[in-house]
Amino acid sequence: MRTPVLDALRPLVRGASRLYFGLDLRGTEHIPARGALVVTPNHQTFADPVLVTIPIRRRVYYMAWRRLFQVPLLGRAIHLLRAFPVDLDGRDPGAVREARRRLVNEDGVVMIFPEGGRSVDGRLGRFHLGAFRLAASLGVPVLPVTISGGHEAWPPGRRFPRRGRITITYHPALAVNPTTDSRAAAHDLADRVRTVIASVL
Repeated sequence: MRTPVLDALRPLVRGASRLYFGLDLRGTEHIPARGALVVTPNHQTFADPVLVTIPIRRRVYYMAWRRLFQVPLLGRAIHLLRAFPVDLDGRDPGAVREARRRLVNEDGVVMIFPEGGRSVDGRLGRFHLGAFRLAASLGVPVLPVTISGGHEAWPPGRRFPRRGRITITYHPALAVNPTTDSRAAAHDLADRVRTVIASVL
């Protein structure tokens, strides 16, 4: 357990999530125990980063929308969870450098939501290529994660979540295609990850 705050609260968070959301974690055996890794879940609720991290017993860093750091209390909270800011309105070389540093220097785990934001209707949105360009440029595997039921429990516009059933599925990690250039490899990864995530939605 190497994620501060969540490490101490992990059993409580998992227990509360099971009671309130009926949280069901599937395929956790597919989470690599070591080595650099980019985790790419679909995005349905504000709670997704914490819920997805529950079974990942490694140091996890999160790429999060820069504006969230400007919200009182929330900004401090996500900073404690090892989040770092990214500008979603355009390319952000600073965020990319931070992610690369964590992956290269620490063999760390970086979580990036390729949709960029929460789904407004529960359906899988368009994927941005940033996470896959990063993985392809470093030759780092990508772990696709499917979150289902989150939109029904906590849709955009609702202040607090309702009771529901959330299932999180961890798929086998996907390797970068070594026979193509990084641009083509990024597109290939994005297509494969999106197909895998959509397969259980």
